[in-house]
Amino acid sequence: MMKLASITFVFSCILLVAAYSAGPAWSDTESKAGLGPSFKGPIGVQLYSFRDDFKKDVPGTLKKVHDYGFRYVELAGNYGLSPAEFKKQLDANGLKAIAGHFDYGRFQKDPDSVAQEAKALGLEYAGVAWVPHKGDFDEQECRAAAAVFNKAGEALAKQGITFFDHQHGYEFQPHGQGTLFDLLMQETNPKLVKFEMDITWIVFPGQDPVQLLEKYKDRWALMHLKDLKKGVKGNLSGGTDPNNDVVLGTGQIDMPAVLRAANKVGVKYYFIEDESSRVHEQVPESLKFLETVKF
Repeated sequence: MMKLASITFVFSCILLVAAYSAGPAWSDTESKAGLGPSFKGPIGVQLYSFRDDFKKDVPGTLKKVHDYGFRYVELAGNYGLSPAEFKKQLDANGLKAIAGHFDYGRFQKDPDSVAQEAKALGLEYAGVAWVPHKGDFDEQECRAAAAVFNKAGEALAKQGITFFDHQHGYEFQPHGQGTLFDLLMQETNPKLVKFEMDITWIVFPGQDPVQLLEKYKDRWALMHLKDLKKGVKGNLSGGTDPNNDVVLGTGQIDMPAVLRAANKVGVKYYFIEDESSRVHEQVPESLKFLETVKF
């Protein structure tokens, strides 16, 4: 019995050494950053938040993202690397890419190539952040975008990926009894086209995120978590000073109400996006807010 116990002990030690040598394992439950008694995520970050850092050091920036406690990310480009190379960098830093933003023109001209790239990156969602338009977004541009979205949704679905549109505020031009955003919802196939709510780009043009979540409860798959500086007046341009992004819970948005509604309608993933020059100071504070927010 003593001999058997010794062999078992030695074998266990060998397994532990092998596991350590293979590198640190990670799991979806490894990090609790951003999770609390009310908000359960899943929480990630839009890598565009660290665009200036990526210009200097891709591996180091991804390590920093991991060190903040993130395990999920949303992409906005591969920073000069091929999809396969960038995915290797993500894997090496314990990060999983859930969604990615791609140029609208690519979806227009060759949605199949986007689908292939999204598959190589291991994405669940691929979409657009901005629809190019001249002056105010109009009905013709809206209907054209809806057609592109439907076609893109078909191409992505063949690869098991879901297409999404990230609204940016300009879509809320008045139209009929509602807005062009309502028209966009009506003209897109709900089975193929989902939406990512950027809370700031709902509030900035004067809309109510809670009402829109409830009105189109089956269409929202993703959400950008950002807060708008108090006192900032919005419009329908879809643009504002990036430094109007502030720590979650300190701006003019009723974040607990939004998170409650998003949770109720079943938003799948949440991504902090902070485009300000204070991103490294603000992201940790935003995570602390999410860990304590109650709704």
